[in-house]
Amino acid sequence: MAIEKSWQSAFSVYAKPNVLGMVFLGFSAGLPFLLVFSTLSAWLRDEGVARSVIGFFSWVGVTYSIKVFWAPFIDRLPLPLLTRILGKRRSWMMVAQFGIAGGLLGMAGSDVHSQLQQVALFAVWVAFCSATQDVAIDAFRIESAKVEYQGAMAAAYVLGYRIALLAAGAGAFYIADFFSWTVAYLVMAVFMAVGVVATLCLAEPPHPIAEQEITGPAQHKPIGQRLTTVFVEAMVNPFVEFFTRNGKTGLLILLLIALYKMSDITMGVMANPFYMDLGFSKQEIADVSKIFGFFMTIAGAALGGTLVAKYGIMRPLLLGAVMVASTNLLFAVLAVSKPNLFLLAGVISADNLSGGLAASVFIAYLSSLTSSAYTATQYALFSSLMTLPAQLLGGFSGVIVDYYGYLAFFVYASCVGLPAIVLVLLLARKTANNK
Repeated sequence: MAIEKSWQSAFSVYAKPNVLGMVFLGFSAGLPFLLVFSTLSAWLRDEGVARSVIGFFSWVGVTYSIKVFWAPFIDRLPLPLLTRILGKRRSWMMVAQFGIAGGLLGMAGSDVHSQLQQVALFAVWVAFCSATQDVAIDAFRIESAKVEYQGAMAAAYVLGYRIALLAAGAGAFYIADFFSWTVAYLVMAVFMAVGVVATLCLAEPPHPIAEQEITGPAQHKPIGQRLTTVFVEAMVNPFVEFFTRNGKTGLLILLLIALYKMSDITMGVMANPFYMDLGFSKQEIADVSKIFGFFMTIAGAALGGTLVAKYGIMRPLLLGAVMVASTNLLFAVLAVSKPNLFLLAGVISADNLSGGLAASVFIAYLSSLTSSAYTATQYALFSSLMTLPAQLLGGFSGVIVDYYGYLAFFVYASCVGLPAIVLVLLLARKTANNK
């Protein structure tokens, strides 16, 4: 049974150095996300690209959801020279950060009208490098603190992530409004220097599995046996360990992971096109949805981390699922109302508060599920399951809006969050019965 702590003790975790360090890594992880997601959607819509095409562009995000396929290599294999200098986690982070910057430069240099396919290819590259960085950062975060601090680590990560979203969202909108989308993406590429500097300054955390463990004992065996050993240890063992530890409950856990963010991600695909179709300018969207919403997200993330420290994970996890599904209905109200900045601010405030709380709690939950022996691979599996179903479903968001309108779409986006609420209740009951 979780021991409830005082509020002062719960808040004090944010003063720990390893918690504060996650702000900078969160920024590095968050910067590329919107640039291949909603900011890219706004750029395409601003250039007159059809909504149905924009919806299909959201499938670029599937790259984040299949990172589990290369996560075992990030988890186990060293990079020549760089791993010796920076360590296993930081070396992969550094390579990914340079890859992201290069991809953003490629997007900036592409013409949306005549080179739309090239824009898509560069976006996939940015997403691939960003997903690779996420794998390394997630492992770095989990290995840097105990489970009881993971809520605060997640909240600090979300803070940095949201600052990056502010830069890639409102910042990109402002730059595009005053200059162009090309300049906006060039500036975003330069901002990746923050991640590079953070990677150089942070210390490599301890991790129990060293590179020698898959190369050492097997290196004297025939090549066929060596490859088999590497495959089993890197790809099979992480999944076997998870189900050995959780039994049949592991299936419910994986189903919850697949559905928890469904409502939020599905709605997010059409958010910026929705604001623009309502008649709001790019500057108004930046002012309200990015800057004002930013502070509400940070408040929600901090509250989520504090609730985990005070009450444990399951109760805050349920609260987050209910809030995310409920606040999507507010967008349905916005869809049938006259454009009003105050109403927009109110809806976005509620959405970002619930989203921030749910994000920090869910990250803490996923972190608690991993084994220290397979940190990167297992977390990549969880985070891939977290986004893949929603990304695939989100690709049809533009089609639903075109055929049925925004009102029906937001009601639908809210309803897809109901299964997650039921699953949290089931797992909470199982957890209570096992104590």
